[in-house]
Amino acid sequence: MVRQPGNAHGAIPCKREMWFRLGEATGRLSWVSERTTTMTRHDYPATGAWDATQPVGSRRFAQFPADRPFALDGAVNLTDVTIAYETWGELNAERSNAILICHAWTGDSHAAGPAEDGHPSPGWWEGIIGPGLAIDTDRWFVVCSNVIGGCQGTTGPASSHPVDGKPYGSRFPVITVRDMVRAQLRLTDMLGIDVWHSVVGGSMGGMQVLEWAVMYPERVRTIVPIATCAQSTAQQIAWGAIGRRVIRLDPKWNGGEYYDAAPGEGPWESLAIARMISQVTFRSDNVFNQRFGRDLADSDADYNGLGLWDRFEVESYLDHHGDRLIRRFDTNSYLIIGKAMDLHDVARGRGSLEKAIGRIKAPALVMGISSDILYPTYQQRQIADMLVAHGVPSQYVEIDSPHGHDAFLINFEQVGPPLKRFLAENY
Repeated sequence: MVRQPGNAHGAIPCKREMWFRLGEATGRLSWVSERTTTMTRHDYPATGAWDATQPVGSRRFAQFPADRPFALDGAVNLTDVTIAYETWGELNAERSNAILICHAWTGDSHAAGPAEDGHPSPGWWEGIIGPGLAIDTDRWFVVCSNVIGGCQGTTGPASSHPVDGKPYGSRFPVITVRDMVRAQLRLTDMLGIDVWHSVVGGSMGGMQVLEWAVMYPERVRTIVPIATCAQSTAQQIAWGAIGRRVIRLDPKWNGGEYYDAAPGEGPWESLAIARMISQVTFRSDNVFNQRFGRDLADSDADYNGLGLWDRFEVESYLDHHGDRLIRRFDTNSYLIIGKAMDLHDVARGRGSLEKAIGRIKAPALVMGISSDILYPTYQQRQIADMLVAHGVPSQYVEIDSPHGHDAFLINFEQVGPPLKRFLAENY
């Protein structure tokens, strides 16, 4: 049985993943390709970046003074920098109850709150931040900003270049985690906050947390790095390099100059594949097996699933995550931020890891995840142990979860209690 056309282009999927096109003149079905899968779409935008024509949502914006260029690690200056951020709770009279939340690779400033115009999904830490929750917004003033190089309101590759008004594209420079933190410091000053009660973040957010404590120890009272590392390892770099290579080989990426591409003609497929690669590292083998096993996504009573392009259920799952990212993220931002993670090394330019960690003075709650294959627990234990060796109060808590790296976004019942207790005890 042939299904009715599912979109304006007339692409019709059938059981064997063969696709047909409805001829505009003849009205007849013609075979197009057996290779095409359900990832074939014609409505993907050239970029999923937010822009000023879209609803603002809960974002606020900080504009850096035009006469104060923002200097990057790579000896390049950015001008007319905008930082998108969100806040929850109220800053007290002493300005002592402020907590900074640092997001991960494809996160943004919408850490808490419902889906709404301008925010297609609920906050990525919705179960942690809020009234009465681990980061209690009845007590704490909470801030989360989109990192420099991002695509959800902060200056990044999809933003307009101040010289010609066109997207930066390939002109946007390489950034580092330290650049992200320097941008956050400017925002901190603009908000009138002298010291953060705590800086909290997981994954790449944890990298920012560590750099805050090393770069500006006098501006941070406590830190909570989660599922992160002091230095990116060769294997972590390797995962990122594969995704970058996929995007680089995509002709529709066009060297980073794709923002004027028609719907469906941007680098959506390579971004989706890069995300699929990353998604495998975010979960564990046990979870994949328990959830999907060897089940086929495409089969029926008279079909044995032996075709070359027949898919398993896990492939549908990866397609789903690729589809989600394409609609809300920018391919160049994915490259820029991913490279910043690979460059992460708190020891760079500081003599040694020992000397770098020795600059940290803030008591720490370090959290790891038992099943994390991307940032294994030995990396978090290393951070905690080195802090203790330097006389800094530090405790290590391990989340016992089968969900892998993403457990800090899932197992709130384990993340929340120690976090809430730590913030209260150190106030």
